Amino acid sequence: MTCIEIVPGRTEELLPVLPANWNYRALKSDRHRIWFKSWPLRTVLCLLALWGLPSAAVQAQSVHPITGRRIAPVMSLSGADWLDRDERQKEEQPEKAIAEFHLKPGMMVGDVGAGTGFYSIRLARCVAPKGVVYANDIQPGMLERLRANAAAQQVTNIVTVLGTDSDPKLPAGTLDMVVLVDVYHEFSRPQRMLDGIRKCLKPNAQLVLLEFRKEDPSVPIRPEHKMSVDEVKAEVTPEGYSFDKVVDTLPWQHIIFFHRLP
Repeated sequence: MTCIEIVPGRTEELLPVLPANWNYRALKSDRHRIWFKSWPLRTVLCLLALWGLPSAAVQAQSVHPITGRRIAPVMSLSGADWLDRDERQKEEQPEKAIAEFHLKPGMMVGDVGAGTGFYSIRLARCVAPKGVVYANDIQPGMLERLRANAAAQQVTNIVTVLGTDSDPKLPAGTLDMVVLVDVYHEFSRPQRMLDGIRKCLKPNAQLVLLEFRKEDPSVPIRPEHKMSVDEVKAEVTPEGYSFDKVVDTLPWQHIIFFHRLP
């Protein structure tokens, strides 16, 4: 029996396109594995390639090489409603977080892993009218929903950017700040993403991470979707960033500030 790992968030896309006569099943307990009975791994990979699936769709889940942290699965489009849940305003207090960013009109800001735009829209209002928010995601469906949310709220200074799991595809050397809200822990290639983000930041520009507090067992989030301050610092600083400060005024999340080194 051969088992392959499906990049989290891609399972729903893969199942409909696999041939109907393949003998496979998706485990209910783990939606990110597909088991192929009596198929050699080489055969499985070749057939997936022949069916035109992206090469990034098949890869092993991994841990971070520095901290040993397990990389969390990516939320798929089917979980988008959770990003827009009514309770999120109270649970995360985004305006309180954004006040710590000290944004000014005219700034250029990147929101990497923007999802449905919960933060992008708020950031865009802060930097309007001449500032721009580049809202990045690796899922086209998320960006479609983000654009719809922005249009409904008449926010026009957001540019959506479809990236990859190793390159945010943001304009080089132009951003005053990049924000990662509850997303860094899901980067399947964190070191390459941090390098790509660094290239899009101006000299000494800021990188800001919001992560659910692993140090606090009362935060009702799965452990792999939490990070400690020590983990974040250990993983980010070797990639060309200097740690600035932690702000712990939010109910559940750390706000962790870095700046780009020359």
